[in-house]
Amino acid sequence: MMGWHDYGWGMTGFGWLFMGLFWLALLGVIIWLVVRLLPGRSTQQQAPPPAVPPAPPAAAPPAPHGSGPGSALDILDRRLAAGEIDVETYRATRAALLEGRGNPQ
Repeated sequence: MMGWHDYGWGMTGFGWLFMGLFWLALLGVIIWLVVRLLPGRSTQQQAPPPAVPPAPPAAAPPAPHGSGPGSALDILDRRLAAGEIDVETYRATRAALLEGRGNPQ
């Protein structure tokens, strides 16, 4: 075993230092790539939230039973306007609906 001496990295004493710095730099590059490539928080400046939240819209008073956008009369009007029913059917159905409510008009 003569002649087997450590003349490599350890010879100068800086070998361990350079090897440690190399691995730290490599680890830093890997972490930088992972953070850069994965979706997540953006590095761009985002506008701060408004200081005062906007006021909620005023609530409309509840519609009486049988009126409003989903009422039978409104649906009947839309069906006539879309051409799904003819005028005679519209008049007969409207009269039946109003009579059923006790409101003949």
